[in-house]
Amino acid sequence: MNPCNQMTSGKLEIKIYKNRREMGAGAARHGVERARQVIAEKGKVNIIFAAAPSQFELYESLLASDLDFGKVNAFHMDEYLGLPADAPQGFGNLLKTHLFSKRTFGSVHYINGQTHDPEEECRRYEELLLQFPPDIIFHGIGENGHLAFNDPPSADFSDQRTVKTVAMDEICRNQQVHDGCFSEISQVPERAITLTIPILTGRDTYLVVTVPGPSKVLAVRRTVKEEISTACPATILRQHPHAAMFLDLEAAAEIV
Repeated sequence: MNPCNQMTSGKLEIKIYKNRREMGAGAARHGVERARQVIAEKGKVNIIFAAAPSQFELYESLLASDLDFGKVNAFHMDEYLGLPADAPQGFGNLLKTHLFSKRTFGSVHYINGQTHDPEEECRRYEELLLQFPPDIIFHGIGENGHLAFNDPPSADFSDQRTVKTVAMDEICRNQQVHDGCFSEISQVPERAITLTIPILTGRDTYLVVTVPGPSKVLAVRRTVKEEISTACPATILRQHPHAAMFLDLEAAAEIV
C-alpha cells in the first residue's frame, strides 16, 4: 500500500499512511528491503528494535514478510532497571512475546534490567554492539521527543558512551501509563539503561521510524519543525542520510 502523503524535512523522509496497519506495513517493507540487501552483502544483518505498543503493527508486518530471520542478530535499545525478570512491561519481555518468540532469529541479545551492577551491564552491551554494529534500527519517538530513553534532560548528541544508565523524566514515565503498560506512574521505574543517541543515529545505519497515534502529534510536529536540539532529541533525525519516518494520519495531523 502506498502512502497517502509524502514530504521531507531536512534529510528525513516522511511517509504518511491512512491508518496504523498500512503504516506498519510500509515501515516493514522499507526495513526488509534494506535487510535483504545487507544479508546479500554480508550474510547477516544486525537490527536494533524499539519496544512499545506503537511498534505492534510493524512487528506484525515483519513477521508476515519473507525476511530470513535466521540471519538476523537482534538487539533492543533500552530497558527498565529493577522490574522483576518476568514483568511483561520489560522491553526484552515485550519483544520476546510479540516478535522474538515468533521466529527463529540468528541471535537475540537482551539488556539485563535485573543486574546488580548497571555500569557493568552497560559495558557488556557496548561490547556486543562493537561485535555486531547495527545495520538497521527500527525506532519510535516518545511523547517528549525521546529516542530510546534519551529524554531531553539526559540526551546528548555527542555522547561518549554507547550504552548508559539514565533517570527517566516525568513525561516519559507518564507515557508508559498512556500506553497501557502501567496503571499509574508510581509503578513506572525511575531509572533505565539506554543506548545513546550516537549509536542510535550512526551514519551508516538505516533508520526506520514508526510513529502512530494522536498522543504523538506534538512530538511529530516538534521533530519535523523545531530547531534541532536536545530539547526534542528526535529532531536529530533530520540530519541523518538514511532515515525514513512512517506516520498514520492521526500522528501527522499537525504537519499536513
